Amino acid sequence: MISHILIRDFATIENTEVSFHKGLNAITGETGAGKSVVASAISLALGSRADTSMVRTGCETATVQMVAEYNNHEVIITREISTTGKNFCRIDDRIVTLNELQELCSKIADVHGQYDNQSLLNVDRHLGLVDEYEHSAIAPVRKKVAELYENYIYAGKRLEEARKQIENNDEMKELLTFQIDEIEKAALIPGEEDKHREELEVMENNERIYAALDEAYAHANGEDISAMSKLDSVIMPMRNITQFSREAADIEDELSDFYYRFEDIANRIRDMRDKIVFNPNRIEELNDRLHYIKELKKKYGETIDEIHLKRDSMENELHALNNLDSEVDSLQLEYSRIEEMLANETENLTRLRKASADSLQGKIQAELENLNFNNAQISIDFDVAPDFGPNGVDKVEFLLTTNVGEPLKPLSKIASGGEMSRIMLAFKKIIGEYDGIGTMIFDEIDSGISGETADIVAKELGQISKSHQLIIITHLPQIAASAEHNYRIEKSDDSFRTYTVINELSEKEKITEIARLLAGVNISDITLASAQEMINLAGSRK
Repeated sequence: MISHILIRDFATIENTEVSFHKGLNAITGETGAGKSVVASAISLALGSRADTSMVRTGCETATVQMVAEYNNHEVIITREISTTGKNFCRIDDRIVTLNELQELCSKIADVHGQYDNQSLLNVDRHLGLVDEYEHSAIAPVRKKVAELYENYIYAGKRLEEARKQIENNDEMKELLTFQIDEIEKAALIPGEEDKHREELEVMENNERIYAALDEAYAHANGEDISAMSKLDSVIMPMRNITQFSREAADIEDELSDFYYRFEDIANRIRDMRDKIVFNPNRIEELNDRLHYIKELKKKYGETIDEIHLKRDSMENELHALNNLDSEVDSLQLEYSRIEEMLANETENLTRLRKASADSLQGKIQAELENLNFNNAQISIDFDVAPDFGPNGVDKVEFLLTTNVGEPLKPLSKIASGGEMSRIMLAFKKIIGEYDGIGTMIFDEIDSGISGETADIVAKELGQISKSHQLIIITHLPQIAASAEHNYRIEKSDDSFRTYTVINELSEKEKITEIARLLAGVNISDITLASAQEMINLAGSRK
């Protein structure tokens, strides 16, 4: 319910505010007084698009603030429009996006103007209205359909991906087989690179190494004067005196031991020298092997271990490709199973919807007759979508004819504004019983009607106001007389500026306003009496 609205520097309104109440609130005013301005301000607060032209001339910002009740909590909705183009939406003290504001306000109030393209004229909403009418029966099935549809789409994507893989299966298997064989034939051994480099370094320096070892051995034990012969020259004199000196004997023993150890070292140098072989073919072989490993690392990994891991991965992939045909068969079975379940559940959903539509159609038909549409015929038309969707396969549209012999047409094709207003009223009375929206706002819904039809519409609005808050901008005295709360929009000027205000009327002022609606400016006692009688008659109908 909307309880209060404040409008500041909006179009011709400088500063006005008004409180609304439960039941039927009727807003009247002379032509050109600014009823459309107030309607625009209310629509702005409820989320309509802002326009800088709405800002009052000479002002920088226009503000519309609304106090409403939602889920038993009071919320304050604020819209600010700036001449600079900066616009703000607030819920309580929190800045929100326009989409967030619209989402909340769509649950608070439903706005209908004679020419707007509101929810009931939107074919995309018709399916939801049928679903909501029998919500308790339809909602669980619709939820199950949505879940199955999600699984259906996922299964379809997996099947399609597997089929695409099969298209390139032979080429991919050939490539993987070649790559795996290449790695296997390489017979890579972890650590072999370091070993090969070390051997290569030796092979590439063999000549230099041989010369050094040969020279070392010549000095150690060569034919010419060598370290061994010199050492022998030292040992012989000492050996000749060992019988005379114990210390000399010890020295001779140590020298002899050193001699034999040095001789062993010299022999090792000789053996190492003799093993040196200069082999150009081996150098080429080592270089080729290292280059081959380097090329494999470029293709498959930075180390031999990584290359082996890559091979394992490719073997798994090849195994998966070899088993892809059976996997596709399995995915196809799963897809078909889900598709069958979805088809059965959507069929069940369609059945429930058609039952709901039949009941809803009957209620709306009766309501049209109450509104003096004696020749009207309503039909809720079903069509089948070409593919499954999250809401099933149903396409629903409300069709109507108001004249005998005329074909059923979409609601948006109904030509007469007066007829459209009553049709909307019939729909809103039925739909309002279950759509959860507490407030209905009608901007001159009574346009194009008068006489008996006006009395019928007024009575219908009175009935709806028992369960909903109604805010009606009207020019009909019958509707104004049926209201529990009346407001008058007035416009004035001071030769420089125009001012529009809205005021709640007292009971006496209400009688005068209805008399004005009946007779215009020439209000007489008879007119006032007629106005009072109309109010009394409206009260007796409640």
